[in-house]
Amino acid sequence: MKWCTLVPTVSLVVLYSAAALAQDAPKADPAHYKVLFENAAVRVLKIDYAPGEKSNMHQHPDAIAVPLSGAKMKFTHADGKTEERALAAGAALYTPAATHTPENVDKTRMEALLVEFKTKAPGTAALPTTRPNMAMKVLAEGPRATAFHVTADAAFQEPAGSKHDYDQIVITLSPSKMSLAIDGKPAKTDWARGDFQFIGRGTPHESKSVSGKPTEFVIIGIK
Repeated sequence: MKWCTLVPTVSLVVLYSAAALAQDAPKADPAHYKVLFENAAVRVLKIDYAPGEKSNMHQHPDAIAVPLSGAKMKFTHADGKTEERALAAGAALYTPAATHTPENVDKTRMEALLVEFKTKAPGTAALPTTRPNMAMKVLAEGPRATAFHVTADAAFQEPAGSKHDYDQIVITLSPSKMSLAIDGKPAKTDWARGDFQFIGRGTPHESKSVSGKPTEFVIIGIK
């Protein structure tokens, strides 16, 4: 009888210890997680798993993942439960704070950007679902942010001094051309797959389609 009551207790202690010892992803596994950008609001990580590669147990806060290439991933959680997710390139996934061990169980490389949210609580800004000369489709949403697939037509532009009351991260999924100048800095016009820009709330900027054809990208609007 004593042994029967001890086993569940030991299991709970082991699970608690694993969760407690799990580290921040870039510290626990720098081979697969690299910090590309960080400020007081967000942190952007580059995730890169070759086929068959597995991580260590680590933690993430609330986040949105944007796969740059498709793959199937297996996640082992702190409680020992597992799940598999097929991640499609150009999609997005809102992930609540979690402790897990990911593994690429596919035959293709998995690359993604992970936008982690750093504030203690979600913001209250209203995110627009339509904008002039821009088609917007919701890819993922949660209490902190929404990811949109955006197609800007050839006439799209925001004049100098444009501002928004929400943060946004612009991500390209394939090579493209779009002029974006933030707070008077030189404009970025040539975008490679996985390039991104953070535009802070209230920050003046201007953007314009310069390719003469529709341009597709992902915008993560942060409340």
